[in-house]
Amino acid sequence: MKLYIKNMVTHRCILVVRDALEKLGIRYSEVNLGEVSLKENISDTQLNQIKSSLLSLDLELLEDKKTILVQQIKTLIIDLIYHSDEPLVKNLSVYLSLQLQYDYTYMSNLFSNQQGITIEKYYICHKIERVKELLLYNELSLTDIAFNLHYSSVAHLSAQFKKVTGVTPTQFKQTSGNKRDLIENVCGDPK
Repeated sequence: MKLYIKNMVTHRCILVVRDALEKLGIRYSEVNLGEVSLKENISDTQLNQIKSSLLSLDLELLEDKKTILVQQIKTLIIDLIYHSDEPLVKNLSVYLSLQLQYDYTYMSNLFSNQQGITIEKYYICHKIERVKELLLYNELSLTDIAFNLHYSSVAHLSAQFKKVTGVTPTQFKQTSGNKRDLIENVCGDPK
């Protein structure tokens, strides 16, 4: 049995969800970003306990198939940008279609209708947020960041960064009040 969880976007969330399931005595085989695989079916009472526990952690159990698909799209994008060192060998639409086994046009329309932005814009917002994070760490050059995030060039990264933020990466880095959004709030994601 699989459970899908909204706003479960960091590795810390995985630890918190594991802890909550263990406290409830719910046996699981795997906990990943946005998804929990249970070892066995659970009762309605247990399901309600899980829902209540997740809500106390600002997480939400998803039950609608379309909402679950949108969450899976978001989780794949976040995982790809923040947690994967592998280059994206196909374009994003092919990658998502292969991973989720849905037609990209269907996913794109569903995502846009539910989120109010396109999948591509969501992807770009998260890439720019990751660039901000790496700039603030001050460990990589802009060239290294462009390479790591699979931009075709530093110029492309800089142009996209300025279009989204209104400032260049260098200006962002020099600004004392440079702020980042929480992953779950990027692109206007509701908490």
